[in-house]
Parts: sequence; structure tokens; C-alpha cells
Amino acid sequence: MMRQNTRLHKCMKIGISAFLVLATLFLLQRLLVPKYVDDVVEGAFIAEYYEEEKDFDVIFIGDCEVYENFSPAVLWQEYGINSYIRGSAQQYIWQSYYLLEDTLRYETPDVVVFNVLSLQYDQAQREAYNRMSLEGMEWSPAKVKAIFASMKEEENFLDYVFPILRYHTRWSQLTGADLEYMFDTKPVSHNGYYMRVDVKPAENVPEGRILADYSFGENAWEYLDKMTALCQEKGIRLLLVKAPSLYPYWYPEWEAQVEEYAAAHDLRYINFLELQEETGIDYKTDTYDGGLHMNLSGAEKLSRYLGRLLMEELGVPDRRGEAHLAALWEEKLAAYEAEKEAQYRYYGMR
Repeated sequence: MMRQNTRLHKCMKIGISAFLVLATLFLLQRLLVPKYVDDVVEGAFIAEYYEEEKDFDVIFIGDCEVYENFSPAVLWQEYGINSYIRGSAQQYIWQSYYLLEDTLRYETPDVVVFNVLSLQYDQAQREAYNRMSLEGMEWSPAKVKAIFASMKEEENFLDYVFPILRYHTRWSQLTGADLEYMFDTKPVSHNGYYMRVDVKPAENVPEGRILADYSFGENAWEYLDKMTALCQEKGIRLLLVKAPSLYPYWYPEWEAQVEEYAAAHDLRYINFLELQEETGIDYKTDTYDGGLHMNLSGAEKLSRYLGRLLMEELGVPDRRGEAHLAALWEEKLAAYEAEKEAQYRYYGMR
């Protein structure tokens, strides 16, 4: 009997010790991982989707040319279109594809909008961009495949499973936000849209440098094919767009390849660089960083144009008559207007 009690006591001590070690590692990991609430907020965008009610008719996927250039709030206000942007900084096309796979675990939208700039990349460029796109994804087969498709040679899969392995030296970078948002975070986007109201006109925009080869790579084409096939399988209309960002430079040779692909696969393609008059974009007032991205004014203009096309050509419904959805959007629009006014005051525009 005494031997059994001793064995039980020993097992309890081991169990308690293991629990304390795991709890400590969990708390340290929560402290050390980046929170993306004050600086580089783009790293928080992917995770915010999972807090939403999944009933969107339009899903945007892609890089900064979607999350800074289109406003779901305007699409709802003016057309009753319920949309969300699953964008992240320098999101590569294979990441866009697996984010689409991930989205389809929850819902099947009528339209998926994909921005084609990322076709220029055939492999990942920087680990930091990988992490901003991948860490916010919930665990699923799509996330695992996205990690393996994205990892650079020096990266390790276990660092994504246990982020403390990657961020254990981040002590010197900790701020008050790391404590405040250890277990909860604040929203930093509006249905995936990143708002900026300040203005910096586009001046002296550099021309594109001469490239040795203007062809998109095999990996990029493979994932565009996979995206097209998945949308066809699920009955989703895939809309290809090129946002009106002046830089990075969009080469005529790239444009020709996208136009040819869209025609061959019966896809609608819109190059907003060619629609300045129709959209009303003014590069003196509608960009906040010299033409790389639209500010609020530019994003709202693009959204008005796109919303009309989504309704008239692609049949996306006006859902403003649905009481529950309208109530959700009433709260979202209040937050949208509040941030708009706060930014106007911050930049001295009020």
C-alpha cells in the first residue's frame, strides 16, 4: 500500500511539473509572438477573418493591392454587397490559393477577386512576409500545405507549429502592447481593409527596370490554374484585377500574359490602371504614399466602380434588406466612420 502511494505521489509530481513547464512555455509564447496591433498591423489581417460570421458573397484574396485599395464598407453602403478581404503583405499566389481553400471550409462565396500582381513571384522572397500571411491562419490541411509551399530554405516547419522557437530572442523588442494583447487583440482592419486618409501625391514615379525575362514562372501559373479550377468546381466566379498602383511597375508584357490567360479561361479581368477616367482616380489626391497604394478617397472610388460591376455583370445580390446582416453592418460602419474621423484629426485634416 505504501509503495502504491509512493508511486502515485511520484506520478502526481511528474504530472504537475509537466503541466507547469507547458503552462510556462505557453505564456512565454503568447508574450513573445508579435501582436501586430500598433506597428506592421498587416500581420493581424489574416486572423481577423475567423472572428466573423461566415456569410460573404465576395471574398478578395491577394496582397496590399487588395487590402489597401478596396473598401467593403462602401460595397455594403452603396450596393448591399457583403464582402471580406483576406489580404496580407506581399501575399504570394500559392498563399492566396491556400487561403481560398481555407475559406471554403467555412463558406462558398459567389465571387472571388484576385489581384494579379503576385504572379511576378515564383518563390517566396522573405520569411517576414511568409509569417504575416501564414501565422494568422487557423490550423488545417490548407495551412500545412501553405507553409510547405512557402518556406524558404532556412525556415523550419516546427517554428510555425511552436512559434516560441522562432521568437524566443524577441525580449528586447517587447512593448506594453505585448502584455496588453497577450490573450486578446483589437481589430485593426475593416473587413480586411486597411484605412489611410492621409495624402501624398504621386510624383516622379520610377519606370520599370528592364528585365531579362518577362514570363511569369511555372509555379505562379500552376497556382493560378489551381485557383481557376477550384473556383469552377465550386461554382464561384473568379474575377482577376490589377489595382491602379503605379509602383511596383506593371509591365505591358505582364499585362499581355494575364489578358491571354483570362481570355483562354473565360475569366473577367479588370486593369484599373487603364480606368483612371472611369473610376475618377486622381493621383494627386487619392494616394497616401506616392502612388503605391490608394488612400481612403481612392479606395472608395474604386469600390464604387467595382460594386456596380459586381452587381450588374456578376449578379452579386443586394442584401441590405436582411435585418440581421444590416444590424451587423450598422456596427461595422460606426467603427469605420469613427476611425475615419480619428485619422482626419490625427493628420490635421479636420
